[in-house]
Amino acid sequence: MAQARQDMGTGNVKKLMLQLMIPAVVAQVVNLLYNIVDRIYIARIPHIGTAALGAVGLCFPVIVIITAFSNLFGSGGAPLFSIERGKNEPQEAKKIMNISFSMVCICAIVLMVIGFLFARPILVLFGASKDALIYAYPYLMLYLIGTLPSMIATGMNPFINAQGYSTIGMLSVTIGAVTNLLLDPLFIFVFGLGVRGAAIATVISQTLSAAFVFFFLTKKAELKVRLLKKEELASCTAYAKNIVSLGTAGFIMQLTNSLVTIVCNNVLSVTGGDIYISIMTIVSSVRQLVETPIYAINEGTSPILSYNYGARRPCRVRKAGAMMALMILGYTAVMWSIIIIAPKTLIGIFSSDTTLMKDAVPALKQYFAAFICMDMQYIGQTVFKSLNKKKHAIFFSLLRKVFIVVPLTYLMPYALHMGTDGVFLAEPVSNVIGGGLCFITMLLTVLPELKRMERKNALYETSTIL
Repeated sequence: MAQARQDMGTGNVKKLMLQLMIPAVVAQVVNLLYNIVDRIYIARIPHIGTAALGAVGLCFPVIVIITAFSNLFGSGGAPLFSIERGKNEPQEAKKIMNISFSMVCICAIVLMVIGFLFARPILVLFGASKDALIYAYPYLMLYLIGTLPSMIATGMNPFINAQGYSTIGMLSVTIGAVTNLLLDPLFIFVFGLGVRGAAIATVISQTLSAAFVFFFLTKKAELKVRLLKKEELASCTAYAKNIVSLGTAGFIMQLTNSLVTIVCNNVLSVTGGDIYISIMTIVSSVRQLVETPIYAINEGTSPILSYNYGARRPCRVRKAGAMMALMILGYTAVMWSIIIIAPKTLIGIFSSDTTLMKDAVPALKQYFAAFICMDMQYIGQTVFKSLNKKKHAIFFSLLRKVFIVVPLTYLMPYALHMGTDGVFLAEPVSNVIGGGLCFITMLLTVLPELKRMERKNALYETSTIL
């Protein structure tokens, strides 16, 4: 298997970003298909589609939590891995990857056991009614079987991209997503398994994707992965802390997304009933659909930022960051316009229920009212994470969701008597406040540091010449 690799340190920044982003966009889009396709097909199950869609939406926070843990080790380890490669320390980079892999496997087993033991009370806590449990519980129990392969596929794919094998990273995701796309209608409709069929298809797909990632990283990659040996554990503690510390920002961001979904579902079940949980499932699905290219741009830029920061090349860091910001803002402007002008088109991807459509259109517009302001959060978070600014990344992850969205989700519907409107409007308010503060802080802290690094490089070059 031949693999094309990109040179993070010397290649043209614009060309390099496109080389990494295009496969990342494709990978993220097809990865999105795992859950999105499930929801599209489930919504079209005769007679029970709308109810089943809302029920499966209650499982979404659990899925997000599993993904958050895989990214804790993957997204936490990959920037450190890239920084060490930028310093020309391949053995240290390899050690970081091995530690991340070992933590992914251990965590997956623990989460799967906890899920099996407490699935029902967890779903009830998340807002599931007795009717919703009929569909949500079997879906979640089957989904949990694929916890280990799901976390390997998600958590270790960043290490493929970080080595410059962006096309392979795309392929690993595509294998699973295409398999899910083909198996979903087979298991749901042909075999008549309904919601259970969607979960089975997802588990099989995740297993295939994980098998490909594991094969490539153990057999074909430049730096190969393996589980840590018992005698290595003591010497890896410091690295493990750094991985978890850096990954905590992304982890909190995803965990708080899950928290917000739980809070929203609980409030909506009181103020609007089960149909509004189905509407929130659709709104969340549209958000995933729209945000996916933004994640891809971030993912494609992050290795470049990390590598060049480790190699002390501030000009390339600045250039990559500026291009990332322009791409994200340009894309968001287009998608924001579509949401405002043609919301029914996006909602129609997931449901054709006319009753649901009537309430879903204003909900979607409210939720995305300040969508472009969210870009500032993504840009700032990506820079902080890529440059190992752990404290900043963690703080702003907590600020927007925990300290702004969650209180507003209770305050606006109840204290301000806004009902369901208050739930959907809490998000844009947080985008303006949290996103703005994150971006401004990034400009005030990172840019001066890069300028100082540039001056030191110039002084070093001058002293070398003299």
